[in-house]
Amino acid sequence: MVNINAVYQTVLYILNKEQRGYIPPAEFNSLAQLVQYEIFNSYFPDGNQLNRQNQNNTQNDTEFFNIFENNRYKLYPFEHESNWQYDSVEDCWSINSPGLSTVRLLGVITSTYNNKSQTNTDPRAQIGPTITSITQNVSKNDYEKLIRSKLTAPTSQYPIAFQTSLTNNQPEEDVILKVYPKPDSLKVNCIFEPVPPSWQFITGGLGQYVYNASGSVNFQLDGSEMSNLIINILKYAGVIINDPTVIEVAASEAQGVEVNEKS
Repeated sequence: MVNINAVYQTVLYILNKEQRGYIPPAEFNSLAQLVQYEIFNSYFPDGNQLNRQNQNNTQNDTEFFNIFENNRYKLYPFEHESNWQYDSVEDCWSINSPGLSTVRLLGVITSTYNNKSQTNTDPRAQIGPTITSITQNVSKNDYEKLIRSKLTAPTSQYPIAFQTSLTNNQPEEDVILKVYPKPDSLKVNCIFEPVPPSWQFITGGLGQYVYNASGSVNFQLDGSEMSNLIINILKYAGVIINDPTVIEVAASEAQGVEVNEKS
């Protein structure tokens, strides 16, 4: 993680060095959230581009110098295996991981089927020992076709799921899963959206802002992104204080960093 106070103090130092303005905490927090989200979003197209280099054998695969793996490593702070809970009314699964933000992407889906008895009245129940299966994520159209086919009907060894959303009980943007056959428990490896960073303060005796570490939220990004954070926050700060020099310098530096990382 990147310490938010270190970033804020560096931004203030650069802006104040030439007396080019001041960014108050509220505005800094807004810019910090925007820039963190931009950097987070850049990992996905960058990873896709770098993966093509892997496929063409033009990638350096030396340990610690594989830029595709380095890019992938930056997503680790946002990757969590989450438990999901079943809604019997909607016959679906929703995430049950307090403290985590909105799901961005779903990875491996794992369904667990406990030992079933002959007296189980659920026709989808599988008789036998407990089974933990990787669940294939398919489209809704394929899901409906497969569960109705006698030849391709999913089993506890080969379950399927499709991703959707509901508006009855959950926020519209929440991810919902339909899984067939219905498992006893469900875990999903997910990429979550970054938590908004926040620089918080208490007011000092002279009315100054004093950093409050306990109330603040650091950036979730990898430590290697500190320079990117500072440069891009400065770029937007130049817009706020109406200083084109700050914008030009920060934009030039940001472009240089991006080119260097991808070359």
